Amino acid sequence: MKQIITAKLKLITTPEQKESVRQVTLAYRDALNYTSEIAFNNNKLSQAAKLQKLVYRDIRGDFKLPSQMSCNVPRQVAATYKTQWTKFRQNQQAREQGHTKKRYKGLDKPQKFISRTCTLNYQRDYSFKTDQKVSLVTLSGRIVVSYAGYNKHLELIKNGSKIGAAKIYYNRSSNTYYLLVSLEIELSDIKPETINKVKGVDVGQRYLAVSAGINNSSQFFSGKQIRYKANRYYKARKSLQHKGTRSAKRRLITLSGRERRFIADVNHQISKNIAQPNSLIGLENLTHIRERTRSKSGKQVSKKQRKANKNKAKWSFAELHSFVDYKAVLNNSLAVKVPAHYTSQMCPKCGHVSKENRPNKGLTFNCKCCGYKLHADLVGARNIALRALLIRQDWMSTGILSASPNMSDVEAKAKNLQRFLELRWSLDVSPDQAR
Repeated sequence: MKQIITAKLKLITTPEQKESVRQVTLAYRDALNYTSEIAFNNNKLSQAAKLQKLVYRDIRGDFKLPSQMSCNVPRQVAATYKTQWTKFRQNQQAREQGHTKKRYKGLDKPQKFISRTCTLNYQRDYSFKTDQKVSLVTLSGRIVVSYAGYNKHLELIKNGSKIGAAKIYYNRSSNTYYLLVSLEIELSDIKPETINKVKGVDVGQRYLAVSAGINNSSQFFSGKQIRYKANRYYKARKSLQHKGTRSAKRRLITLSGRERRFIADVNHQISKNIAQPNSLIGLENLTHIRERTRSKSGKQVSKKQRKANKNKAKWSFAELHSFVDYKAVLNNSLAVKVPAHYTSQMCPKCGHVSKENRPNKGLTFNCKCCGYKLHADLVGARNIALRALLIRQDWMSTGILSASPNMSDVEAKAKNLQRFLELRWSLDVSPDQAR
């Protein structure tokens, strides 16, 4: 099994070397913005080959970038416009279905590149030397720079891991350049008999994540303090956006980076606790979750619901899932997506499904059929764990692992939901014990 990770290496540069790196990153950024203008003027072109023919000579002549970088620039711009076209089509579909009245404006003007980043190809634009040094191409020739980083990443580089493309990244606050290197590492194949733990993870607002194992173990990751800090970032950003001055915009850039790093750090901590060795981890498939949970009554959204929607948009649960996924593989574990339908309404003890099982969408689950009571988020995590266990059983019997059950058509969805209704949580503990 192959897994790709990113090694973050700090470049230890002299003042002259730092200036060389600065010049090449600024030239690369200017080339990106120039290419973006050309792509925009050619019907928002998103085909890399066609765009390269239009801009390659100009990039080489006007910006003095090396040949490989001059190829990377149109590829990056084309990929950006392709993403914008995808969002545009999704917005069109949502408007036709009546989910929104807002028009996507991402293609109204050329895409602008601000960050000082630069994509490098291994053995062409950069290469590793002995004594923990790396050779980098610049506008004035190659320079050899010392670097430092996480010891495990340094060992992987020394021991011959497959090295891919890299990016030069500039940290404004510390005025430091980093090299983000893609590493492909070989891991042993995971077999179903090596999986001795199965758990489900439910994500939410009051608790960012709740993990439940089939052995009745559980973990709660509270979001109270984190939401308080996220609200402070939100209020500061809102105030600065309202002010609108140049200094306020500069402050916004600094604040956005700090907020992004804060969210990533918390998600890293949670995922590290969840991704234990030899586990099969069930995660909710949150694709189109906003459309599935949107009110269909047509009434104006209440103030309470608006606040809930605002909190929902603050946290990156997709990032949390991605962190769990790659950390699980590194720990000889696997993460699988399970359908999220009715996980908060289904009783894990008797299988009864009803919105009334969770009065006022509170934190207490009370089954109207069997009287089963438990923390609502823990119930959701247990239902996810049961569905992950079902995937493991199918894996054991067929030898084929389905990373995400097929819910593409009505028949497949109905069949899967019927199987989920037959699942039962055999062990029972009180809410206090489950915590």
